[in-house]
Amino acid sequence: MPDDTPLIEPRVLKGFQDFLPEEVLARNAVMDVCESVFRKYGFVPLQTPALEHLDTLLGTGGEETNKELFRLETPEGEPIAMRFDQTVPFARMMAQYPDKLKAPFRRYAMGPVWRGDRPGPGRFREFTQIDMDAAGSESVAVDAEIIAAVCEIMVTLGANDFCVLVNNRKLIDALLEGCGITDGARGKHVLRVIDKLEKVGVDNIRLELGDGRIDDSGDPIPGVHLDATTIDAILSFIGITGATREDVVEAMRAALPASERAAVALDEMAQLAACLDALGVPVTQARFAPSLARGLDYYTGPVYEIAIAEGRFGSVGGGGRYDGLVSRFLERSIPCAGIAFGLDRLMAALQFLGVTPRVSAQSQVLVAFVGRVPEPELLRIVKELRAAGLRAEVYFGVKRGMKHQLAHADRCGIPVAVIVGEDELAKGVVSIKDLLAGKDQREDITDHDAYRKAGRTAQVTVPRDAMVTTIREMLAC
Repeated sequence: MPDDTPLIEPRVLKGFQDFLPEEVLARNAVMDVCESVFRKYGFVPLQTPALEHLDTLLGTGGEETNKELFRLETPEGEPIAMRFDQTVPFARMMAQYPDKLKAPFRRYAMGPVWRGDRPGPGRFREFTQIDMDAAGSESVAVDAEIIAAVCEIMVTLGANDFCVLVNNRKLIDALLEGCGITDGARGKHVLRVIDKLEKVGVDNIRLELGDGRIDDSGDPIPGVHLDATTIDAILSFIGITGATREDVVEAMRAALPASERAAVALDEMAQLAACLDALGVPVTQARFAPSLARGLDYYTGPVYEIAIAEGRFGSVGGGGRYDGLVSRFLERSIPCAGIAFGLDRLMAALQFLGVTPRVSAQSQVLVAFVGRVPEPELLRIVKELRAAGLRAEVYFGVKRGMKHQLAHADRCGIPVAVIVGEDELAKGVVSIKDLLAGKDQREDITDHDAYRKAGRTAQVTVPRDAMVTTIREMLAC
């Protein structure tokens, strides 16, 4: 390359991320837990392309999501976009492969999705979404199994300070109907306001359901312009709580005006409560919350949201029943239910709770050398270690001194070094050094000779055929 060629500044796109080895391994460990639970519940993997036809994605996530699509064009001039979630492509696949994906069918997917959102703390334009969906059943027992699977994932990850909040979109619709709110646009406005309850509090919700309010920045927030009686009815309903899920159902039954819509929704919630009880999901892990009103347009029945450390962290994902989504692609409807959570958000929650998986990114053993040891001999040793199931590497750095080799091990957190020289090769032995023990023994020593002696006590010389056993004993300490 010519000397006058300007250097390219290394940088990442706004809203996108790089991940270092320790981060990737921790993320993979979380996904491994998710996949294990998914498979345990009978879900199988599916993969879809990053790109979909534009008309496949448009309108399925609401107007705001339409604005956030990354839109492109194929070489043939076809309008396309990058998927914004895993659910819409799943619905498309169910319609496209009816002979291969026969209902009832359960699937999971884990992979990147893209949204042209405004980047901020915890908000990215590319992020990994973990998704599980079941198609082909109208039974709320399926919703109960999805909720139970999520609870098992959270418990397995050690994220015990969580709760899956559960509601039913039909309950909210019955509430609006009972309040005389029949205009679709006005009803969606009410849902958007209710969905902000945790963020802005009940007093601000009351103002927004009325004539509106001024937010902290001085900007006006338009209101729904409901009368005081209707506002009281809505706030009373979304404030319902109970010691058990059944208590909440009965309290909602008493609060809702009698209607066919309300009766169907309440029966569904009573059955969902019974199914969660049968699966052994305690109310501390899955609670009925009448205030939950997730905003995506395609939810039609039960809705759920995974709350971490309620009031202190927030949501890591959610889902619900979307019985009408597949009918965009077919002349018939296929009932579906599912949940999705962002891996980036989940990792932030695990860090907040202090339970991020700690997975070593490095080798367990470094094969180091003294003098002129042929590289094929070093490779024979490392092959023997790997055959025994140990993660091992040979030092091949430019600086060949023992000091540099052990500094590499220390920097990478490698706990054991196998040291071999020409004499060791001739005698059929190796020196094995417990680097962590030696470091601990020398920590408070200031005398030079004592420091060197302490380092040697953590090193043993053993026959080659005892190498693996000795290393395993050191790693077990």
